[in-house]
Formats: sequence, C-alpha cells, structure tokens
Amino acid sequence: MKPRDLGIVTVAYWGLTITDGALRMLVLLHFHTLGFTPVQLALLFLLYELCGMFTNFLGGWIATRTGLRTTLFGGLGLQIVAMIMLSGLGEGWGGALAVVWVMSSQALSGVAKDLTKLSAKSSVKLVKTHASTVSDADADAEGRQLFRWVAWLTGSKNALKGLGFFIGAALLQWLGFQPALWVLAFALALVLLSTGLLLRGLEAGRSTEKVKVRQLFSKTHAINQLSAARFFLFAARDIWFVVALPVFFTERLGWDFWQTGGFLALWVVGYGVVQAAAPRVVKKSDNTAGAAARSGLVWAAVLLLVCLVMAASAQWNVGLVPVVLGGLAVFGVVFALNSSIHSYLILAYSDADRVTADVGFYYTANAAGRLVGTLFSGLTYLGGGLAYALWASAAALLVCLLLTTRLPMGK
Repeated sequence: MKPRDLGIVTVAYWGLTITDGALRMLVLLHFHTLGFTPVQLALLFLLYELCGMFTNFLGGWIATRTGLRTTLFGGLGLQIVAMIMLSGLGEGWGGALAVVWVMSSQALSGVAKDLTKLSAKSSVKLVKTHASTVSDADADAEGRQLFRWVAWLTGSKNALKGLGFFIGAALLQWLGFQPALWVLAFALALVLLSTGLLLRGLEAGRSTEKVKVRQLFSKTHAINQLSAARFFLFAARDIWFVVALPVFFTERLGWDFWQTGGFLALWVVGYGVVQAAAPRVVKKSDNTAGAAARSGLVWAAVLLLVCLVMAASAQWNVGLVPVVLGGLAVFGVVFALNSSIHSYLILAYSDADRVTADVGFYYTANAAGRLVGTLFSGLTYLGGGLAYALWASAAALLVCLLLTTRLPMGK
C-alpha cells in the first residue's frame, strides 16, 4: 500500500469521524430535550456499540478476503444511509416506536464507523510494513515510526470527533434536528464520491492465506490480554462520559446546547491532540513493545487515581464542579496516553498478513467496552448520580490495571 493511498483513506476516515461525532451530539441533546431519561438515552446507543462490536470482529475477516476498499466504502455508504433514515423520524411517533427507529439507525451508524476505522487503522500497519523493507530494519526505529503514525491517526481522529460534537450542537441550534442530518449526509456523500474517484484498485488488506472464521478466535496471549485491558479501559471512560456527564451538565449545572456540546467538543479535541503527541510525551525507550507495556502500566495507575479523586469529590460533594472540570482535563490527558500506547501495541503484536483480523478482534473488545460503559452510564447515573458512575469507572480501571500487568514487559 502506498503512502498516497493511506492519505486518501485517512481523509475519508476524518470525514466519517466528524459526522459521527456530530450525529452523537445531535441524538443525545435532541432526545434529552424531548424528555428521555438517562437510561433511555443509553438505550439509543446500545445497538450502535453492539453492532460495532460484531462489525470489528467480522469486518477484519471480511477485509482479509476482499481488501480494505470494500470495508472503507461500505462504512461511508452505511453512515449516509443511517443519517437519512434518522431524518425520517416522525414528530408524532410514539415513544417506543421512536426509540426502536433511532436504535436501528444507530446500529447502521455503528457498523459504518467501525468498518471505516478498521480500514484506516489497518492501512497504517500495511504502509509501515512496506516501508520497513526498504529502510533501516532496526526494531527500535521501526517502533518509533509505527508509534508516531498510529498516534497521529488516532489523535487526529479524536480531535475531529470533538469538532463533530461542536458541529452537531451548532447545527441543532441553528437548523434543527432534521435539516442538520441532511447537511451531514450531503457532506459525507461528497467525501464518498471523492474517495471513489481517487482510490482506484486498492486491494490492500487481503491475506495471502484464507483466514477461516474459527481462526479469528485464535490469538496470541499478548493480543488477548491487551484486548481485555482495552475492554475495561473504554468501559471505564464511557461509564461516566457518554450519558452521565452530559446529563450532569444540563441538569445540575443548567448548561444549554452550546455549553454542553462546546465543552465536550473541546475535551475530545484536547484528548486527540494529546494522543497525537503521545510519542513525544513518553520516553523514546518506550517505543518498543515491552517498554510501551511498562509505560502503559504506569499511566493506567495514574488514571485510576484521578478517577478515585473525582468519585470521592462527587460522593461527598466537596468542590464538585472544580474537581470534576479539572479532573476531566487530567483524565483526558492520561486516558489519551493509555489509548495511544494500546493502539501502538496491537499493531506491534500483529502479524502483517493477519493485521486486519487482529485489529478487528482488538476493536471488538474496544466496542464491547463501549457497549457496557454506555449501558452502565445511564444505569449508574439514574441510581446515584455522577458519583455512582465515577465509582463504577474506577472499578473498571482497576481491572484494566491488573490486566496490563500481564502484558509482555520485556527487559
């Protein structure tokens, strides 16, 4: 795969990422104003995460047989269909029918997002493998290069997702729910058309061997442990971030669309910037798999400590607002470093000929963690407010820390 192709795939991934963030904010804020409870809001996103989980698992296998072109174009097309479908929601529809319709459209969006993400993340490994055959084969140099590319792609994606949050809130405020969806669908259609014209004949990602479905469950110990740690890392974030935090801002602090969407957008943008800068933040010696795993262990412990401080503040109402807002900033930085290290490790642990299947398995765990986190975000907030959500997040981070100790640490 050529660097030019990676650039085209990356821009397409950016386009979907912006619309995905905007769609998330549109749905969350619009249905909150219609009186949906935190649990109902969580239910709206359950199929999104569930379908994303299965998409990652089977999408990697599909890519090994058909190439990344199929998964990339399929993802972009499904996102357009999902937004058009959601725009057809009738104002007079009953609560149950509306929930089913939104959940179904979100299911398509979940498939779309993870097909596109799988294509972009796997492309990095394929370009890196090609480059390493014609340049210095030193393992440490290759590790630094791979870490930089993965961090940049992941960080830019999350920064643009934050921009999407802001765009979604702004479009909802200016245009309303349905027109906002039409604008987003049209913009992504232009991205799909441009990508189709520029990216011709891309068959990268096919395996030279036919990977059977049962082989998708056969992973190395390192990949299994990393995927399990990833599950609990993202469950910990989404338990308090997906539903509990936005509802806390609107209910407890009285923030409007602009304030809630704008703040969450800035947080995600900052989180993405830190991810992109992760190779500069961690030591150069951490750009090998063993050293990166040790670094991940340290950052996981720090993240747990930050979450415990915020949970205690929320539980006993001690400096709640400044602690939560300040804790959000610190949490975002440390979480971004953890996430970047994980994203580097999965490619470092994967074989180039099976990278799409291995990355798909890893992001299946990622999506499963988001699914569980989304559900518990609504349940814990309904049961005990932000404090319960943060305590549950801390419990998930503790398990993540324990799993990280089982990664190969090297010398």
